[in-house]
Amino acid sequence: MKFTRIPLLVALGVTLAACDQIPLNNQKTQPQAQTQADTAAADTSEVLATVNGSPVTRNMLDSYMQQRAQRQHGKMDEQAALQELVNLELVRQDGVRKGLDKKPEIAAQIEQQKRAVIAGAALQQQLQSSPVSDEDLKKLYDEKIGSGGKEFKARHILVEDEAKAREIIAELDKGGDFAELAKKHSTGPTGKNGGELGWFSPKQMVKPFSDAVAGLEKGQYTKQPVKTQFGWHVIELEDVRDSSPPSFEQVKPQLRALAQNQRIQGYIQQLRQNADVEMKTAPQAAVETKPGAGQGESPAP
Repeated sequence: MKFTRIPLLVALGVTLAACDQIPLNNQKTQPQAQTQADTAAADTSEVLATVNGSPVTRNMLDSYMQQRAQRQHGKMDEQAALQELVNLELVRQDGVRKGLDKKPEIAAQIEQQKRAVIAGAALQQQLQSSPVSDEDLKKLYDEKIGSGGKEFKARHILVEDEAKAREIIAELDKGGDFAELAKKHSTGPTGKNGGELGWFSPKQMVKPFSDAVAGLEKGQYTKQPVKTQFGWHVIELEDVRDSSPPSFEQVKPQLRALAQNQRIQGYIQQLRQNADVEMKTAPQAAVETKPGAGQGESPAP
């Protein structure tokens, strides 16, 4: 079984929004113009340089060097980093003098960076307060991979109603080409590829879908429409093979990422349940990708 289908942790990506920016505690005009809130969180670390009266501190340098290391995958010389930070402060001050920080689009970017940094810190704290144990990972391994079994290679056509699915089955009964019918009728993104799903294990699909696939012989298609929460499917089984699951140790990093992702999803879901969220505009329809099992995967093909 290809373990690459297990999603990696993406929620923590919000912390990267500020990686290419000057540290946020350096995004003020002059120290004496700080608000009371800014003063409460003032940087009291060692001052390494001053630029027209504005301090460049140890915390700012450490943060900048960490960001550079993440981008360049290596440690930067401290003195070179300090010189870059001084140059950035000079450019920042010039931008303030030109009023760039007052432009709505720039102010919005700065505010979004603040949100991203604080949200990233909250996510990290949540993960640290609820660490993933090896026992958790082994349970997840059994759920997602187990001891092997069969893998299937299939195509499918996803439509919105049963009547349409039956029309497609009738066309197949008359000798219609499955891939061409998928390109013409499927509402899922795999339709443009002839409904091709590639290899998957039953655990990667919602149960009605995987049960239907398991009941087919190679080359057969479902004679009855298959209903899932994503719509109505017509499925063709292309091939079957025995899976050779990776060992627990081989996939342990991916399992940890998946477990952390699930914790983050639960954390955010709890926050939303306890919050008053009012959407002012209707969100766009989510893009469906495959009929996943609903545990951190994009669920429909």
